[in-house]
Amino acid sequence: MRALQEHCCGVDWLWKVTCFEVLLKHLSSSPCLQKFRWLCFLVITLALVLWYSYVTRRGNTVNIGLRGYERILPSVTSGSHHLSLHCGHCAVVSSSGHMRGSWRGSEVDGHECVIRMNAAPTWGFEADVGNRTSVRVVSHTSVPHLLRREDMFFKHEADTLYVVWGPERNMRQDGKGRVFNTLVKLAKKYPRTHIYAVSRDKVLYCDRVFQEETGKNRMKSGAFLSTGFFTMILAMEVCDSIDVYGMIDGSYCSVANHASVPYHYYELYRLDECGMYRVHERARRGAHRFITEKNIYRHWASQGKLQFPYPTWSPRQQDSP
Repeated sequence: MRALQEHCCGVDWLWKVTCFEVLLKHLSSSPCLQKFRWLCFLVITLALVLWYSYVTRRGNTVNIGLRGYERILPSVTSGSHHLSLHCGHCAVVSSSGHMRGSWRGSEVDGHECVIRMNAAPTWGFEADVGNRTSVRVVSHTSVPHLLRREDMFFKHEADTLYVVWGPERNMRQDGKGRVFNTLVKLAKKYPRTHIYAVSRDKVLYCDRVFQEETGKNRMKSGAFLSTGFFTMILAMEVCDSIDVYGMIDGSYCSVANHASVPYHYYELYRLDECGMYRVHERARRGAHRFITEKNIYRHWASQGKLQFPYPTWSPRQQDSP
């Protein structure tokens, strides 16, 4: 009897499976399944639209944009935001003394986006460097300089995006990052101002780019990347085309009778630019490799995205690998 029951149960189970297979085959070959798929698609789409509306009504934005540039928000409950920026034609303005007396201000301001570095001022130098500032890429060491002209930078240039980079010890977000804490206070004081921190992953990415271009490990070679390097990385990410102003090529300082200019256009009585470059290039550790970085930019220029209208780089210099 038990064997018979087991046999009957087995037959019953086999019959159910067979019926299910026939039904599934029928559905897959009929318009019903297609309608079901479209219905699922519409439900998922509607759910996403409702979620987006809910998020934006709460005053938040969807977390999209360039990863590696994280907005510093005045409140920890405001959510996380990444830099969202795209520009067709950009001007990157160096702080070099070559900008002094260049009369390129109106040309610079004619670009869709203007990117400057650190606390380089525009006021008083408008004819040479222009007046507009879309983005400032700022070193952790230059944040105190911004604070000294706080009203000018965060009120007069309230629409400027600030992208701040620095080592982990200064930019850590656990309450022990000295510079990061200062930036949080600024974000609270000037909530209209958009301040972004370069993430640790992005800093490590820039280290890898430096090593790929030079064959040298940045840390083992005793080098610190310059603000100019982070600026050029950002420009390559957000701009379709880039005009760089005030930047000399890597061979300029070795040319006989080259012009001597200040390291910064707004500081006349400091070490001249080439002198500063040589000191850093020869230092064994704790220095920027300005000349090496210029050679990297020369390589990037061969891809056609970078142009150097002033000072002009010759085609040979731009096209050299």
